[in-house]
Amino acid sequence: MNAPEAPRIDSQESFVAALRWGFDAALEKGARQILCVDPSFETWPLGEPELLQCLTAWLRLPQRRLVFLAATYDEVPRCHPRFNAWRRDWAHAISFLQAPTELAADLPTLLLDDGAVSVHLIDAVHWRGRAQRDVRAAHLWRDRIDVFMQRSEAAFPVNILGL
Repeated sequence: MNAPEAPRIDSQESFVAALRWGFDAALEKGARQILCVDPSFETWPLGEPELLQCLTAWLRLPQRRLVFLAATYDEVPRCHPRFNAWRRDWAHAISFLQAPTELAADLPTLLLDDGAVSVHLIDAVHWRGRAQRDVRAAHLWRDRIDVFMQRSEAAFPVNILGL
């Protein structure tokens, strides 16, 4: 069975569809890691039950890792309450990193697996982007994102300790 072709991104709806495609393509391929990068994740379909069900099945497999990199996670609990509750059970397999303030403005909107799948929102104002299966492009993205990740710190804990 041939996997569906990567969708064109030219609207907010098609961006969300491209993210669904990216997750599906990565899971179908058996990716060990999926990296999600966005300044805030407000427009992502993180709370969709179908996506959470697929991610749950994927995370049950050995050596799977879901990594998020953002400028801030302030809006995630409000925008994605189902995801926020779901992540508590998978805290051992999910990492949340926060980019330093000086790099936050340059953070792309990107979904990337450890193979060839990438979904990149190039223009967030006009909702233009590219979804593709291209090993070279994905490798270049991993190199670029590695710069952010090396300077980022763990963030968005499941339990907030305090008085």
